[in-house]
Amino acid sequence: MKVERQLHIISTGKQPLEQFVAICARVHPYVDAIHVREKRKTAREISEFLTELIGRGIPPKKIIVNDRIDVAVVFGVKGVQLAHHSLSVHQTKRHFPSLSVGCSVHSLEEAMEAEKSGADYCIYGHIFPTASKLGAPPRGIESLRNIIHHVNIPVIAIGGIHSDNAEQVLQAGAHGIAVMSAVFCAKDPVSEAKKLAKIVKKMA
Repeated sequence: MKVERQLHIISTGKQPLEQFVAICARVHPYVDAIHVREKRKTAREISEFLTELIGRGIPPKKIIVNDRIDVAVVFGVKGVQLAHHSLSVHQTKRHFPSLSVGCSVHSLEEAMEAEKSGADYCIYGHIFPTASKLGAPPRGIESLRNIIHHVNIPVIAIGGIHSDNAEQVLQAGAHGIAVMSAVFCAKDPVSEAKKLAKIVKKMA
């Protein structure tokens, strides 16, 4: 069966609203999902991000909100990405069945639990060394393969992924890739997004 690969981009939590939205407005034609991951911001502040994104023409069906289910529901976006401190996948799916629910996982056990709880997909990492996880050893390609082998839900890989190594991640069986700095901190975000999109499409 043909697998539909996906490219997700995730906010760094460090960029001002205007800069983040400006980049998203230029790259969204090439990506499948835009994650608003702003751990230090309030629901009101996150809602400002969504208001601006939608106002700049980004389809709500491409937007995923990390953790804040309330904001996601109010704006009618694609879904939520849950972490270990969030409400459970089961609770979220039961009360908001229309939301796509992803789960951030860091082990096989967590991935299997996410699937059992009803998650639509999981994001696993970090695969390669990354500045956002200094001091923590990367989990590597083999652990990614192991996760993919043991769960049936789509596995999106994250962590240190860019246009030079994305292909090997997809060759390992990942259903997609998620990047942060590779796009948002690139000198030319559009060019990088296009490169990644081309790799993802080629591997579909």
